[in-house]
Amino acid sequence: MLFGGDRVSENCYEPAILNGFRIFRNMEVIVGVPLSQMWTVAKYVVTQRIKGVKRYPLVLMLEPLFRCNLACAGCGKIQFPANILKQNLSPEKCFQAVDECGAPIVSIPGGEPLLHPQMPEIVAGLVARKKFVYLCTNAILLEKHLENYPPSKYLTFSIHLDGIREDHDASVCREGIYDKAISAIKAAVKAGHRVTTNSTLFNNADPDRVRQLFDELAELGIESMMLSPGYQYEKAPDQEHFLKRNQTISMFRRILATPKKAWTFNHSPLFLEFLKGNWELECTPWGNPTYNIFGWQKPCYLLEEGYAETFEELMSSTSWEQYGRSSGNEKCRDCMVHCGHEPTAVDQTFSSWKGFLKVVSLTLFGSKETNQPLLASPEPIPAPHYTVSDRDLYQLELPAEEESCEEEAEALIER
Repeated sequence: MLFGGDRVSENCYEPAILNGFRIFRNMEVIVGVPLSQMWTVAKYVVTQRIKGVKRYPLVLMLEPLFRCNLACAGCGKIQFPANILKQNLSPEKCFQAVDECGAPIVSIPGGEPLLHPQMPEIVAGLVARKKFVYLCTNAILLEKHLENYPPSKYLTFSIHLDGIREDHDASVCREGIYDKAISAIKAAVKAGHRVTTNSTLFNNADPDRVRQLFDELAELGIESMMLSPGYQYEKAPDQEHFLKRNQTISMFRRILATPKKAWTFNHSPLFLEFLKGNWELECTPWGNPTYNIFGWQKPCYLLEEGYAETFEELMSSTSWEQYGRSSGNEKCRDCMVHCGHEPTAVDQTFSSWKGFLKVVSLTLFGSKETNQPLLASPEPIPAPHYTVSDRDLYQLELPAEEESCEEEAEALIER
């Protein structure tokens, strides 16, 4: 069933795909993703629907290491003992996971992926498999290692930027990182790379300053921007600035009100409407499965509730009904992060006339301001600040320029 409600025959898929192709030509300008990538994802989703596959992955979250050269206050992914931080996934393990999963897109978060001594080999192997790779990085080491990554339509550098200079440096708990990221963006764009940015927002984000960030990034020639509310990691040093659901909707309505034409987001139109409270999306935790040094993480990228040895075991042994907002799980109550809800948005686009026609409308005519009142009155936004003291937060020094990537990793662990 492609467009829910009434069952349609498989003969209906071809004209639907062709109509979608025409829409995608318009979306390429608005969404900021190449037509070839949108078409690959569309074909993949429709194929799964034709086969009757109920649960399928869209993006593999491949975590080849946990160590990092930053210790951001809102991050809950790097709190491991030294013996764990020293470990890497081998290229062979990465390729095995990618082949086993079959998702058309691979996101490589961390930790900091550029600390992995074999990251160029891993990326080359994924590009050879024609996977669309998003290498997530804080960009501290990007300029130094840029020559190791030939430009390709299958490779995108996704650079972490949580705000303008003052805001971002406060978010990552170190001054000067914003300037390093901007310099790396310019170098990568000049070298012919696809570049996106990824911004995680908390309740101390100022919508006006976030919009200022969008203006600054639009002038750099990047492909698109990604944004998401932060998830309330239990291990994160700062537990005071995570957003509740009504706060998320209030903030994103203010951020995305009357968006400028120069702003291009790497998100489905339905997800952006979801952030503003104008469209309902339930979580699809299996849409972005996670593989790291422990195995296949249950149930999703954000929660760590056990591991499976194989992708098949992950899909068959996880009690999926226990997750998502409708499950009543407190850990999912306020989550509106893209890794759980973008797969739902993509599925709704191709599984129901309602979703498809909504995307058509948003693509051709833009988003209309909602007449519903905000769920919470806007509150004063405090100035950006360092949320934890130096003595409470483990800071990692930048590696010396002459160190090799492997030496950088060892130096960070031995501190």
